[in-house]
Formats: sequence, C-alpha cells, structure tokens
Amino acid sequence: MSVALLRILEHIHGHLGWLCVAALLHPAIILRNPKRRARLSVSLATLLAVVAGLMGGTIYPEYRIRLKQAIFINAPRLGWCFERKEHLAVGAIGFALIGCIAHLSVKSFEDEGTRELLAKTAHRAYVVSSALALILAVLGVAVASYSTF
Repeated sequence: MSVALLRILEHIHGHLGWLCVAALLHPAIILRNPKRRARLSVSLATLLAVVAGLMGGTIYPEYRIRLKQAIFINAPRLGWCFERKEHLAVGAIGFALIGCIAHLSVKSFEDEGTRELLAKTAHRAYVVSSALALILAVLGVAVASYSTF
C-alpha cells in the first residue's frame, strides 16, 4: 500500500473515530429513558463504530511494519498507549454491539422485567462504549501527533 493511500486512510480513520465519540454518545443520552426507542441512532452509531474499527484493522499491518518499532524505541509510553488503544477499540465496538442487540431486541420480549433489563443494558453499554471511544480518540491523536505515515 502506498504511503499516500495510508495517510488518507489514517486521516479518515481518525475523523471517523471522533465522529464515533459523538455518535455513540447520542444513544447513551437518548436511552436514559428506558421507554424511548432509538433504532436508527443505535444502528447508525454501531455501524459507524464497526466501520472505524475495520478501517483501523486495515491499516494496522502497515502501521506495525512501518511505525510501531520506531515509536516504541523513541517514545515507549506512547507506544504502549497505542497498544492499549487497540484493546479499548475492541471493547468500544463490543459494547456498542451489546447495546445495539439489547436495544433492538426489547420488543421481542413480552415480560416487562426483561424489557426493562434490556433497556438498561443498552443504555449502560452505550455509556461505556462512548467513554471508551473518547479515550480512543484522545490516544489516537496523541500517537498521530507523534508519528504518522
């Protein structure tokens, strides 16, 4: 992959990451009310998080080959921050998927207790996912400010 293409993908990935912060916060706020339905918000926020994660996964092999060693040699703390970013990304996407599945399945259950539990689970999952997304975005900016393709 050319350096120019990697730079473009890296920038798109970073911008999508910051959009994810806002997009994942939206259902976290809306779903505070367990009776509220927000299928479109939940679906789009989760889709955006998955797309951003897939894009990060796409550029990761080139990052590992071209940048990772130099970052760890010259700024090991920043290198470890990026390593944590990868793990937190999986968590953010996972919690978004949990929230999405919980929210979209609420109507499938007749028992009010189950519905309430799913609604609370969806809300909490999006709160965690949006918090992780914010941490990810900050860490991403820190690494990109230090070293880029």
